[in-house]
Amino acid sequence: MSLDITRVAAQINAMAEKLAENGAQHRARLAAAAERLGSAGDPAALRDKVRLSRTSFLLAAPLTTLDERHCPAGPPAAYSVIAADGSHIDVDRNYSTPCSLINIGTVRLDYGAEAGAWLDSRPRLLSDESDLVIAEPGGAGRVPVKGPLLGIKRDVEECAALAALAAALPPERPALALADGTLIRWNLTTQNYEPYVIRELLDEGYLKCLSAFHSLCAQRPLGVASYISSPGGEEVVNTLRLTLCPYEPANCDRCCGRLGYGERPCDPVSGVSDAELFGRFLAAGERSAIFESTSKVIGQYYGEHRICFFYLRLEDEIARVELPVWLATDPDRVGLIHTLVLEQVKKGHGYPVALSEAHEQAVVTGADREVFYEVIDAYLADRGLASAVSAKSFSKKARWI
Repeated sequence: MSLDITRVAAQINAMAEKLAENGAQHRARLAAAAERLGSAGDPAALRDKVRLSRTSFLLAAPLTTLDERHCPAGPPAAYSVIAADGSHIDVDRNYSTPCSLINIGTVRLDYGAEAGAWLDSRPRLLSDESDLVIAEPGGAGRVPVKGPLLGIKRDVEECAALAALAAALPPERPALALADGTLIRWNLTTQNYEPYVIRELLDEGYLKCLSAFHSLCAQRPLGVASYISSPGGEEVVNTLRLTLCPYEPANCDRCCGRLGYGERPCDPVSGVSDAELFGRFLAAGERSAIFESTSKVIGQYYGEHRICFFYLRLEDEIARVELPVWLATDPDRVGLIHTLVLEQVKKGHGYPVALSEAHEQAVVTGADREVFYEVIDAYLADRGLASAVSAKSFSKKARWI
């Protein structure tokens, strides 16, 4: 029986009417948020309110007035941009030989006098027990490095590779070290990882890399940042919601837990993304004020390396640029990061060219993965070691009717 489109047409019409109604409401909330951005009040008082509040949503602590907007300066006559990206092949539980692979792509682009480009790819096989397992020091705990943990380990190696690139730059040359995605390791708090796992990957891994960058930035004109395309966060808008809250301190569950959507004092600006807000507020090339993230993982672990961010208006989108707090409070470094990120986006036709090239160096395709296991099989066979594949995996790969 074919679809009776006449029966569903009325439902489609009702859906279209509802979407139009919701769109009008959303535009009203966006306009209210933009207006509130210019009347949010003293940033120091707002920071205190953020610190004391107990909200059901993530906030951003402003370092300056919320409605600041900054134009870019011109780039230095000569400068460098470095970037790193990574990909990996996870441990295959259907394969008898436990191993994985991390591939790190790095790029150095020099502009101005003596311009040049250096691209590299460094694959690393993880087959030793020390690579495949995080062991509890002095204890019996053992956690396999696979799945999300392998992704976090890759993040650490990307950051370490970027720091090594930065250390090799001429110390007097202005430079930008650019990472893809966030500097906030949210994924360490989404799972119930043991403290020794967090210590190895964060304290002795990622944060140690940020410490290396901190030392380098004290010695040379270096900016360190990450780039997030099309961000979906609402931290700044959530902070605007806080300015509408009449309760001191704000406590969402206690004060408004029984209220429905549209009944809470903060609802006139809710449901709007930061990207929508700053897409309306900023002109092309401008950046927003700087905000400090209040995420749980930063408060618990990052210490002096707390992460800040600003929004950057591009021709076709809004980007989020993250940077450590020890750079966010330095106007010259912020200006350098703003300018060079914008230049990279222009050269990359909408996306930073250094990150695009680093990704191309790092990517591992499905065909690469097949060749990887074929080479393993060949070398094992040369030594009389048969590689066993589970029956389930063999069944998936074999032709059958």
